[in-house]
Amino acid sequence: MKALIFGILIMVAAVFAATPFGLGWWNDVLIFLRGALPVIAVFIGIIAVFIGIADIKDKAEAKKEEAAGEKK
Repeated sequence: MKALIFGILIMVAAVFAATPFGLGWWNDVLIFLRGALPVIAVFIGIIAVFIGIADIKDKAEAKKEEAAGEKK
């Protein structure tokens, strides 16, 4: 329960910091997002490639097991 309340307080503080009537950090937030977005996109792409490779390997293994099961 304490973690939930703490999380909500942190989110409210972040929104307050970004708003013009708060600390006015919105321009800084946008600059950060513009810089971080390409890096995040690369990481998501790498993860997608690894998942795709694992899926291909799993399908190949399933076909081998299926073929071995039919021979018995």
